[in-house]
Amino acid sequence: MKNIIKKAFIVSAFVMIISLLSTGKVFAKPKYDFISAFNEGMAVVKVDNKYGYIDKTGKEVVKPKYDEAYRFCEGLAMVRIKGRHGFVDKTGKEVAKLKYSSADEFNEGLAMVGVNSKLGFIDKKGKLVIKPKYDESGFFSDGLAFVSIGDKYGYIDKKGKEVIKLKYSLADFFSEGRAVVVVEYKCGHIDKYKCGYIDKKGKMVIKPKYDEADYFNEGRAVVGMKRKYGYIDKAGKEVVKLKYDAAYYFTNGMAIVEIGKKCGYIDKTGKEVVKPKYDSAGFFSEGLAWVVMKGKYGVIDKKGKEILKPKYDYAVEFSDGYALVNKGDKYGYIDKTGKEVLKLQYDEASSFENGIAPVRIKNNWYIINKKGKILATI
Repeated sequence: MKNIIKKAFIVSAFVMIISLLSTGKVFAKPKYDFISAFNEGMAVVKVDNKYGYIDKTGKEVVKPKYDEAYRFCEGLAMVRIKGRHGFVDKTGKEVAKLKYSSADEFNEGLAMVGVNSKLGFIDKKGKLVIKPKYDESGFFSDGLAFVSIGDKYGYIDKKGKEVIKLKYSLADFFSEGRAVVVVEYKCGHIDKYKCGYIDKKGKMVIKPKYDEADYFNEGRAVVGMKRKYGYIDKAGKEVVKLKYDAAYYFTNGMAIVEIGKKCGYIDKTGKEVVKPKYDSAGFFSEGLAWVVMKGKYGVIDKKGKEILKPKYDYAVEFSDGYALVNKGDKYGYIDKTGKEVLKLQYDEASSFENGIAPVRIKNNWYIINKKGKILATI
């Protein structure tokens, strides 16, 4: 089930940007072409179209040899060579050999893998614990994963037992004890579809009546009928009327809504804290959100107050108390007051995680702390 998010910008964990400040010094050619944001203390590096990993000290723990490398999740990362997927740990050991036609990140201790166009699951030791027999599957959440055979969807537990029969036209992952399912029904000679919600026992707790539906987050879910969107609670009560042209999931108690081509925010009671007036808007993170007006990025708080008037060309959501910002070909960081704590001086930079971030100045990559101090030269 696809989320109905479409316009609000969502920043990828791998967002890296380019251009920079001269320090007046001449540096050697950079060792890497690209360094991602750190995740679980590891960052993806790229050189000559091959990918590997460094740790937070800048040490290369996995040599760049993979065609693709993904972020670490639950201590393991998915890698690929010539269409074959596997998993490495933080020492570089291939705990699951590169033999799968497809794969997904680990979640709740299991990862989906593909074998001869069928899907199953492996554990963190690389053992195949659920045999590949499904045509489609999702990740495990709330202890269950959706699966399909042919055009019917249901759910399995971590032992591979089909705890909810494969009978739905579509299914989504469980969140907060609820999952969206799509039910087919006849309207004359025409097949039609409606979205409802089931609990973990398979009981239909919110009747199928919506044209569109999203997963629950912070006790609310977006639902849509006739291209108008609102919100329901976990009992199925419509707590926000279906009146918006677009709506997005709640974060930090706030949700983006759209009327026409303008974005604003509501709280969980449905109150419009920020009337739709911005050209684009970002999800709240650490109590703040980016808003865009005439191509420029600013910052608002949960009361709608502009902490920083729109002035940057680009920005990333707050992480670890800082947000990455861009103006022209320069990149730096601001704090939650909107103060530019690290000046626009980097050719490339990424978000902070646990107090560190990778940045590039001219031809050198560095790992810096939140004061801008260089902790390692890469």
